[in-house]
Amino acid sequence: MLNHVLRSNSAHLSAGRLLSGPKNYPLLHYRIARFSTTHGRSSFSSGLARARQAARYTGLFCLSSVFGVLAIGAGIFIHDAFTYTDKHIDRVPVSPLALHPESGGPKDLPIARVFVGDEEDEENKRLEGKPKLVIVGGGWGAMGVLKTLHPGDYHVTVVSAETFTTFTPLLPSAAVGTVQIRSLIEPIRKIIARLHGHFVQGKAIDVVMKERLLEVETVTADGTKRNVYIPYDKLVIAVGSTSSTHGVPGLENCFQLKTIADAQAIRRRVMDNFEIASLPTTSPEERKRLLSFVICGGGPTGVETAAEIYDFCQEDIINYFPKICREEVSIHVIQSRSHILNTYSEAISKYAEEKFKRDNLDLVTNARVQSVSPTEVAFTTRDSSGKTTTQTIPTNFVLWSTGIAMNPFTRRVSSLLPNQVNKKAIEVDSYLRVKGAPLGEIYAIGDCATLETSILSHFMELVEEADRDHNGKIEFGEWRDMVKKIKLRIPLAEDHLTKVKELFDMYDSNSDNVLSLNELAALMEEIGNKITALPATAQVAAQEGKYLGKNLHKIARSSARTPSDASGRETGTTSAQFVSDETIGKPFKYFHLGSLAYIGNAAVFDFGKVSLTGGLIAMYAWRSIYWNEQVSARTRALLMIDWIIRGVWGRDLSRL
Repeated sequence: MLNHVLRSNSAHLSAGRLLSGPKNYPLLHYRIARFSTTHGRSSFSSGLARARQAARYTGLFCLSSVFGVLAIGAGIFIHDAFTYTDKHIDRVPVSPLALHPESGGPKDLPIARVFVGDEEDEENKRLEGKPKLVIVGGGWGAMGVLKTLHPGDYHVTVVSAETFTTFTPLLPSAAVGTVQIRSLIEPIRKIIARLHGHFVQGKAIDVVMKERLLEVETVTADGTKRNVYIPYDKLVIAVGSTSSTHGVPGLENCFQLKTIADAQAIRRRVMDNFEIASLPTTSPEERKRLLSFVICGGGPTGVETAAEIYDFCQEDIINYFPKICREEVSIHVIQSRSHILNTYSEAISKYAEEKFKRDNLDLVTNARVQSVSPTEVAFTTRDSSGKTTTQTIPTNFVLWSTGIAMNPFTRRVSSLLPNQVNKKAIEVDSYLRVKGAPLGEIYAIGDCATLETSILSHFMELVEEADRDHNGKIEFGEWRDMVKKIKLRIPLAEDHLTKVKELFDMYDSNSDNVLSLNELAALMEEIGNKITALPATAQVAAQEGKYLGKNLHKIARSSARTPSDASGRETGTTSAQFVSDETIGKPFKYFHLGSLAYIGNAAVFDFGKVSLTGGLIAMYAWRSIYWNEQVSARTRALLMIDWIIRGVWGRDLSRL
């Protein structure tokens, strides 16, 4: 616009005419002044409009926030108004047999055939006549079963020493206060309420298979122990495992990290060590020992615990404790293999090792712990020449996280069955049934169980089914049919039976196009040696629990359509006993969804053929997966709040 005015007046002046405006000002100056005044008024009006619009939106935002807070407050008030009311319960019906149970069994103990809640409402009365499903344990496997069962399928009873289930993958975070204990647990009674189930706080110690009785040790109010029998039609063992000792003396001086109590004990020791180390009366040597943290085992639990302690020192200790405490901290990871996270891909192991080295964590590989005392850990290492040397690390904190061993109840069940030879877990078939136990009555899932890998144990059955000519030789067509049956019995063998023809030709030593029984036995033995058992992880236990829960639901529905015969009614056996697992579903097959681990404001993911590593983005992906796997919406909310609190205000440094 201004350029247009200048060009216009230049044209008039070039024509030789003297133009003037009011008060004899040149017209050029007049037009410029008028444009500036008009433009200034326009800019002022535009700015004023924008300010009014911003004020309007700000007011609307504040008003909506106020209304939102009021609405939430009103909702909470209305909820409380309906929640905190007097509830009167009059004359709840209780069976006399529940109050005074009959005694029986080999030890003449009380038999809890009826529970005090079996007759309190119509639904419970209806379930009283259903098959009795008893689940021992409250971990990932047990929760998988409970989540997939349908209400009305069974009369469900859960036996567990703890009244809650625990999200075990985040126990390392709870051990240093990154998340709170309450965020990782959910009461079992709330979970089984959907099924109108019963809960018994106790410890399973024995089972009478002939009479289908589970012996449970309970504790009375005065602390005395009292055993009771709980009858079952189907028993699910999901008691987990304990840590393997490997014969190392002094493990009573170590911490483990399998339960909430373990995490609480570790947190108290860690805080005590830092508090004592900060005292002016603590000697330099004692301070170094107190601030030396030793983790025995380079698996996911050990690696994540080391990473959490490192983060704790970097983000909280350095800010709130004397700086010398952070300077004197040393974290040691002792691993018997050549790499940490050795079950993950090589790239992930290397990334985690490089991350730990950058963070100055001491990685001791190819080492064996010899002993643990209250003041030090002794271990041996072997150099390239094969020479063994013994070293010690002064410490006041040792975490033992190396391998698994049988739970006492698992060991007892295994001892009752002559064909159970595995030293670490109960061996189960492809339908998760305990081998040697009455068929379809006892199942085992999770860390306490392992799928059978021996094909030779089915040798004669497979030969009888495949050898149609009964000539003691297996032709290729018969071998091909045998492979299908092997995959049904031993699903873990499937990956080793893809090249059917090549295997046949390889063991057909005399090239006569048939396999003799000796050649077939050698083939089966070789395949069995190549099969690797499933790892003892939460992912495996959860999948087994969900699979078994679905199968049990199908059995219950099939049983409801199949009336019991007279012999079943006379013996008290329910119709669920007459429906086999083979008729209602396929064998269990594990689908690996990937492994993940936290390594200190970074995370690693192993999805088989694909491996991912990264910093904060990977850590948030790791958090998202764990957040999604929580057992309830309540624990998801609490966990999210914990992460926010940790990010804004840091960890809780209180010793609880």
